[in-house]
Amino acid sequence: MNSRFRMSLPYCLSASEYGIIDRMNSPNSVTDISPEKLIADASAAILSLHAVLPEIKAAVALLASTLENGGKVLAAGNGGSAAEAMHLAEELSGRYKHNRRALPALALCADGTALTCIGNDFGFDKVFSRQVEAFGGTGDLLVLFSSSGNSANLREAILQARAKGLNVLSLLGHGGGAIHGLSDVEITLPETASAHVQEAHQVVLHILLEHIDATFVP
Repeated sequence: MNSRFRMSLPYCLSASEYGIIDRMNSPNSVTDISPEKLIADASAAILSLHAVLPEIKAAVALLASTLENGGKVLAAGNGGSAAEAMHLAEELSGRYKHNRRALPALALCADGTALTCIGNDFGFDKVFSRQVEAFGGTGDLLVLFSSSGNSANLREAILQARAKGLNVLSLLGHGGGAIHGLSDVEITLPETASAHVQEAHQVVLHILLEHIDATFVP
């Protein structure tokens, strides 16, 4: 490197000097953020899926039958749940583990121009329902992800899906929140911590994709 561009690095404090490791290991911490506790909490949320196995199996059947019968999947969520909706859509239109035909799926949270246009002109509560109106039809499936179940824009999407003849699959936390009971199939967790709800939803997402591969891979 040319000496003119060589810079001396400042001294970096170690993690222990910052007190990070001490806080993780302290039994007197107000919030236990030890890796052991966080792993245990995530594991408990995932293991709670055993209580909703019938709903998971119903979700597998609904997703597979939608695609087998020529329907498409519209997926939506907010924040981290939006990432899960996008994950589902890209794995269906692309691939999960094995090559198979492309399957029609669209994440309604992926187009920034649509979201900002609809949000600006109609309000944020309509950002998904307007797209359901545009792209959805009888026999299609709306898949929603929500760690709280209280998102007004997801409720509006469900109401529009009903008007257009779509089926609805919802993955929820917090006991289902305000949209509990509005879907054809609901996978609802009692967990209230959004991070752990999303971790469990990710497992369900992969279960769905495993079965889609088993259904469509030649």
